Amino acid sequence: MRKVIGIGETILDILFKDSQPTAAVPGGSVFNGIISLGRLGVNVTFISETGNDKVGDIILKFMRENGVSTDYVNVFPEGKSPVSLAFLNEQNDAEYLFYKDYPRLRLDVTMPEIHRDDIVMIGSYYAVTPQLRDKVKELLDKAREKGAIIYYDVNFRSTHKNEAIKLLPVILENFEYADIIRGSVEDFENMFGLADADKIYKSKIEFYCPYFICTHGGKEIRLYTKGMKKHYDVEPLQTVSTVGAGDNFNAGVVFGLLKHRIRRDDLEELSEDDWDRVIRCGKDFSADVCMSLSNSISKSFAAGYK
Repeated sequence: MRKVIGIGETILDILFKDSQPTAAVPGGSVFNGIISLGRLGVNVTFISETGNDKVGDIILKFMRENGVSTDYVNVFPEGKSPVSLAFLNEQNDAEYLFYKDYPRLRLDVTMPEIHRDDIVMIGSYYAVTPQLRDKVKELLDKAREKGAIIYYDVNFRSTHKNEAIKLLPVILENFEYADIIRGSVEDFENMFGLADADKIYKSKIEFYCPYFICTHGGKEIRLYTKGMKKHYDVEPLQTVSTVGAGDNFNAGVVFGLLKHRIRRDDLEELSEDDWDRVIRCGKDFSADVCMSLSNSISKSFAAGYK
């Protein structure tokens, strides 16, 4: 059975609406998608870290309740589990404040077994942060050696905009490892000052990775492959919260690859219809998560989607 292996942060998101806290939900960019896949019964493994405190206990319990093993989560005795404050605006998009107190020694875990055509998910600042680079590279090297699909969600927030030049070599190295890259227009504006998907693909992505999905919030999705470029409309929604929308789009794409038995060697041969089915899964997952304050797809959605 193919499995999905994610690596990323765990965090407790406290959501605010009209300056009042409305929910506290375990989260993290890759984490949110892994939880969704766990709810669908996918064989998932998550590599991460959390503090030995009440927030850490909440996160570990949440993982177990959603079918995600905690075997590869480093519980550190020093420092504290990270917390974020997510302030929802009138469009229910979030602005974040992060509170983190990590120890000096981080991610003290062994890497899980990887087999051919497993899917490895990386993304956000966790995939480029210097303190974790050796561990992330260890996972990526193992994935490449074993013939797994590497899915990279750029997810480069404006809070790190001033680090973009310094982090560029690592970002490009991730591009080179990746089999599929997904990023939003906002990500590439923050990194490169580019907002045109065609220019982003031609000047920044194509040389390293031929498969690129560029999302633009609730407006559109653009797909680029070796022989195809396609535009997808996004159906309008009355959202409750857009937190986790991109993370779950990723989970949907990964689920689509599994559901339709698409393996790494198949990527070059995929037809337009094949990609349509994969992107449809991404859109469905993203739409569902926007209908609640949860960071992942609902259990009822998962039960009906299999």
